[in-house]
Amino acid sequence: MSIVEVSSLDDARLAPYSGLTEAQLRYGMSDFGELFIAESPKVINVALNAGYSPVSLLCEAKHIAGDAADIVARCGDDVPVFTGSRELLSRLTGYTLTRGVLCAMRRPMPKSLGEVLDGARRVVVIDGVVDSTNIGAIFRSAAALGIDAVLLTPGSCDPFNRRAVRVSMGSVFLVPWTWLDVPVASLRDFGFKVAAMALTHDSISLDNPLLRRVERLAIVMGTEGDGLSRETIADCDYVVRIPMSHQVDSLNVAAAAAVAFWELRVR
Repeated sequence: MSIVEVSSLDDARLAPYSGLTEAQLRYGMSDFGELFIAESPKVINVALNAGYSPVSLLCEAKHIAGDAADIVARCGDDVPVFTGSRELLSRLTGYTLTRGVLCAMRRPMPKSLGEVLDGARRVVVIDGVVDSTNIGAIFRSAAALGIDAVLLTPGSCDPFNRRAVRVSMGSVFLVPWTWLDVPVASLRDFGFKVAAMALTHDSISLDNPLLRRVERLAIVMGTEGDGLSRETIADCDYVVRIPMSHQVDSLNVAAAAAVAFWELRVR
């Protein structure tokens, strides 16, 4: 292994962990290329198992032979392991490392819409959801509850945002996803019916047997505040509501997604 003791917070090699914003990491606005940060041994292992390439590790000294030992061994001698005390690394990153380790990894080439939808029967469209926690939670539910692919409109939070990756517990590496830069109605060209999750006067209940019989279904989830636009709803084949009690009118988008995924899964 290649262990590098951190002696200065200004070390340029540490920029992916400290000096670069999420946008700079995403768009390769540095000499490091397009990267993302995976946090915690479990999440890093999921990424490695899925074929993602590590660039470097940032690890508390005590975890090199402890919680992160397997990660360090898997990354091999060509991947530097920057190390220091918890206090020093917290000053570097601005937060306490989860389980003491971060990994900078190469971003893969984006998949085409056709690639992601090939063979899929249930997909979710995330329309304008900007909270990283919600994105991570939706991906985790998608992986667990039978969603074959995730599509995100360009205004949504990047799934490779560090917090989104951590909240998803690495599920962003398991479910195929891509950006959707065409109207949701375009999914009909791939054989999908499109269901908007929204409260309207003509919405149908989530447990309507009609929905379960749809061979290929895209479930559209809206923003945390305003939900889906009228234009997006008009582009859909169905408008679907979750039956609720006690005059509760809505759920958090991540919770609503999990309910919809379970009910609309392929039997």
